Amino acid sequence: MQHATLTEILEANRTAPRSIHYLEGEHDERVVPFGELYERALGILWHLQKLGADRGDKLIVFLNHNEQFIDGFWAALSGGIVPVPLAVGISDEHRHKLLRIARLLGDPFLYTDRKNLDRLGAFAESVGESATFERLKRRAFLADSLDDVARAGRVVRATPDDVAFIQFSSGSTSAPKGIVLTHRNVVANCRSTTAAAGFNEHDVSLSWMPLTHDMGLIGKHIFMFANRIENHLMPTELFIRRPLLWPKFASERRATILSAPNFGYRHFLKVLGDRQLESLDLSAVRLMFNGAEPISVELCNEFMERMAPHGLKRTAMFPVYGLAEATLAATFPVPGTVYSAIRFDRHRLVLGAPAGRAGADARDALSLMNVGRPIPGTEVRIAAEDRSPLPDGHVGHLLIRGENVTKGYYEAPEINARTITADGWLDTGDLGVFVDGDLYITGRAKEIIFVNGQNYYPHDLEEIAQRAEGLELGKVVAAGTRPAGAEGDQLTFFILHRGSLEDFLPVAAEVTRLVNEHAGLEVAHVVPVKRIPKTTSGKIQRVQLEEAFVAGEFVDEMVALERLREAHHGHRDAGAGVESKIKAICDGALPGKRVEVDDNLFEIGASSLTLIQIHEEIDKEYPGIVDLTELFDYPTVASLAKHVESKLAAQRA
Repeated sequence: MQHATLTEILEANRTAPRSIHYLEGEHDERVVPFGELYERALGILWHLQKLGADRGDKLIVFLNHNEQFIDGFWAALSGGIVPVPLAVGISDEHRHKLLRIARLLGDPFLYTDRKNLDRLGAFAESVGESATFERLKRRAFLADSLDDVARAGRVVRATPDDVAFIQFSSGSTSAPKGIVLTHRNVVANCRSTTAAAGFNEHDVSLSWMPLTHDMGLIGKHIFMFANRIENHLMPTELFIRRPLLWPKFASERRATILSAPNFGYRHFLKVLGDRQLESLDLSAVRLMFNGAEPISVELCNEFMERMAPHGLKRTAMFPVYGLAEATLAATFPVPGTVYSAIRFDRHRLVLGAPAGRAGADARDALSLMNVGRPIPGTEVRIAAEDRSPLPDGHVGHLLIRGENVTKGYYEAPEINARTITADGWLDTGDLGVFVDGDLYITGRAKEIIFVNGQNYYPHDLEEIAQRAEGLELGKVVAAGTRPAGAEGDQLTFFILHRGSLEDFLPVAAEVTRLVNEHAGLEVAHVVPVKRIPKTTSGKIQRVQLEEAFVAGEFVDEMVALERLREAHHGHRDAGAGVESKIKAICDGALPGKRVEVDDNLFEIGASSLTLIQIHEEIDKEYPGIVDLTELFDYPTVASLAKHVESKLAAQRA
């Protein structure tokens, strides 16, 4: 690749005989040739420049429509405007995050649509942020008002060290970190991944990953586009609703490159259940990227076994390590090799010490996936507390350095000084170990919880939980626990409580409801504790609580709480008609949970993914009657049924 900037790549590709395929449904596709993308980008740039956007200005891209997002993203890059992609989401926290970032950026422009702008305005008014919203609104351009791209904007030639875009930390954060990436960072990582993965113009890519996620935007769009690879994009929501379309599309398009984080494979298998897929041919797939969150070896095995009858080669599974600070990729295995893992003794994965392996029958074994070796141009170091290198086989802090690594976070000098050394080594916050030159990620030094492929910071989730009556700072601890047999982290809250378990029940229900409602996350456990361990400086020792939970120290309390819930659980049979149908839909979406018609869905663990599934089934039964966001307004089966009945009555009238 000879180009030095993303704008050069866009211009060079306008004559390439390749396209982006937007797969909106099973029989709904829009094909956009690379040349048309170039023309649309410049046409949108004209409107942005007319609005006053100029070189170096920030543009928040707040859209959940893939084609509109990509058009706006490249339009900004073409004019030297810095795009800032943000997830729309369905919870208040996503809108809160946008307003926080807007204040941090100063006076950014906003590229969105009318529906999201109106919702943002209503939310801003409800939380006293109308002034911030009004500043944004004056500098907003609506994608759905675009009716003319005939006039081309003025292209601004970028230099390699110009800022290309800013990726803000994923998940719900009260102080989100903006990872600043230059054209040099992105192009360097593109060259390295191309060499390590063997990308070529004969490849065919398919992705459902969100474009606000580095794997989706950079790995599955920018890198594919730069290599002139035929690119197929399906909406993330479509995958969540109908994950079985993913391999169907892959088979039909003869896709060679797929990707998903751990939760994507798990979601697919959950929906697949005992069913057998028919008429699939996945023999063309050569790489299935697996990253973005801790990788479950058992889940990989299950997925590959289920897909083997459809021609998917075991060598296709491609477990990798990367992070937004590295632009995207840091380590890859050798393409065409079968993935492998090592069983470690979880008690002998101690920082600074040699990693101990577990015996074949060891109860405390932890299988860790081999995520390969550093890709060309990226250095990876396992370091002690003082950041000095540790020998092979020792567990330590994972540091990275290279042209692809960010020089710092946006307007965050203290974080930059703490995270990046004078000679360019960036502390990833992860812990790892090299064994015979291959990397294994052992844990997290930074206290990050991985849920559904996203990073969530404990203090942010604690802020939400603390809104429950009687809770305050220091009494709530959010953590990610992984009991034996679990495929991923389970979001767990530890609450300081010295009263009776009976009094704890409503507290647990309120914390579950708040976190579900405001962050769209399923709370697996809410645990009463008599004390919260802290360091001498007052810092919460989350690891102690996580280890105690996994070791079974709170089993008696959890069993007693469940019995109390059963005793307090009122029961009323669902009424006939609408209520009965909605009750059946909720039961199906929440297997293993007891759903009563008057239960608040958020209190019993309906995550954002579950809500999408419930809405999909309701929409099949009552097309166009209920909007997804209305599930927040009518969170019980009974209230939602009454709402649907009133709408049906109005429709008949």
